[in-house]
Amino acid sequence: MIYITGDCHQNFMRFDVDIFPEQKEMTKEDCVIICGDFGGVWEKDGESRKEKMLMDELEGKPFTTLFVDGNHENFDRLYAYPVEEWHGGKVHKIRPSVIHLMRGQIFEVDGVSIFAFGGASSHDVSGGILEPEDPDFHKKRAQLNQGYLPYRINHYSWWKEELPSEEEMQEGRRNLAAHDFKVDFIVTHCCASSTQALISGGYMKPDVLTDYFDEIRWKVKYKKWFFGHYHDNKNVNLEEKLLYEQIIRIR
Repeated sequence: MIYITGDCHQNFMRFDVDIFPEQKEMTKEDCVIICGDFGGVWEKDGESRKEKMLMDELEGKPFTTLFVDGNHENFDRLYAYPVEEWHGGKVHKIRPSVIHLMRGQIFEVDGVSIFAFGGASSHDVSGGILEPEDPDFHKKRAQLNQGYLPYRINHYSWWKEELPSEEEMQEGRRNLAAHDFKVDFIVTHCCASSTQALISGGYMKPDVLTDYFDEIRWKVKYKKWFFGHYHDNKNVNLEEKLLYEQIIRIR
């Protein structure tokens, strides 16, 4: 069985057995995929007591937890995990059965192929990105707080790696080409520029990643594309589904 859901932001209550009773019939051979903003690897100085408890709880679930990264992840820590191979693609294993699906990889799971590519632009940064080493950091932060402007702090609550490198995008292209540009499912955090314009009414602007996804959208043959990021549950069209709290079975 393969289930999929949207952003968690370190809140995994939806996987309680009372809310997700389907897990009673699941084993570690079965998977639940999170479409980014996992948030389970977050603390700057390593695993906190809370974080360890949450990851151990996920490891104790009867299923395997998979996730693509979102824009709200601690990339310094996430990318520090050793790169391993799992079902044909590169991963970071947070726990033996809590696994980060790296960008541009294709995984063969239970007879289906899944192209995974995390990342997205943060939209809650109209106040800018503050540098903690800036001599005026505290002054700027106080001004932003006073004006109720959302901001992020570099390497504390924001990382440039939220958007992909050229190497990651090229690896995705190579892997798709090796599969004749055919996969069963695409799992991402944000979506293609054209899809984003549709669901946001043109409010959200394209970036290098959403444009990359537009390229993939037209070049790759796929059955379904699942994504999160926009905090809604919606069937955009027959192929694309936006997920948030909803957990659906796809296999």
